Amino acid sequence: MRPTDRTGLAIVLSLIALALFDAMGLVIKLLSDRYSAVELSAWRNLFGLIPSMIALTAARGWHAAGRPLRIRQWKLALMRGVIVTLAQLCFYLSLGVLPFATASTIAYANALFMTALAVPLLGEKVGWMRWSAVSVGFAGVILVMQPGAATFTPYALLPLGAAVFYALVGVTSRLFDEDVPSPLISVYSSVAALSGSVILALAWGGFTPVTTSTDMAWIVAMGGFGGTAVLFLVVSYRMTEQSNLAPFSYFGIPMAFGLGWFFFDENPWDQLFPGALLIVAGGLLIIWRERQLRQSS
Repeated sequence: MRPTDRTGLAIVLSLIALALFDAMGLVIKLLSDRYSAVELSAWRNLFGLIPSMIALTAARGWHAAGRPLRIRQWKLALMRGVIVTLAQLCFYLSLGVLPFATASTIAYANALFMTALAVPLLGEKVGWMRWSAVSVGFAGVILVMQPGAATFTPYALLPLGAAVFYALVGVTSRLFDEDVPSPLISVYSSVAALSGSVILALAWGGFTPVTTSTDMAWIVAMGGFGGTAVLFLVVSYRMTEQSNLAPFSYFGIPMAFGLGWFFFDENPWDQLFPGALLIVAGGLLIIWRERQLRQSS
């Protein structure tokens, strides 16, 4: 642990970020019957860009380096923005057609895919223990999706696609030069995601006019929730090691279940369990193994 670590505060900030992400998802589900997923993605990226800019201007390393705006791997940064756009499209579409907790739980499989994608993209060696953890977690995903059951819907593939794309975002973040500030990478990706979502929205049929102040307030709140959540995660990751925070990310699953039950009267208990427990078990086993390897090295 580094001397400057503030693990307790970092955990609190990461949990607040989870709550904000869930709040964003609730707003998306609320508005999905009036606005398309690509419209909501564009609005989210527009207003979510504000916290990203705040994070950049507050980054001491960026100021110390002379506040550079150009980075060597700018193409990779923009590509991550395109991937974010695809992830948002899949996840936002799923929120409109699936129970809130179901879509959120399947999307939490991104940690499993990050381990698998690290092999071809980062050249990492993944041993039998982590592959076993991936298998356990993926078995949980299958149980939640329930392919072959009468209740199965192809829409369940949408949050799975979102999990793959979000995993790509996470893995590719480790390809950047170490001296590039994280907030600057985030701004690049946010601008690219905004551009991609606007293009998709226009190709999808354009933007639906926002005719009520209530809807506009929800849209602004949606972008603020998502952007602030990202900002809080960036701050928390700078306070302590990511392995100290990763186990707490799974608090989002019971949180999503409770919010879906409270706001939308959804209770997909039979669909989520025991699959959700296997997803959590697989993810935690991966985190434990990576931490063990880091300590031994």
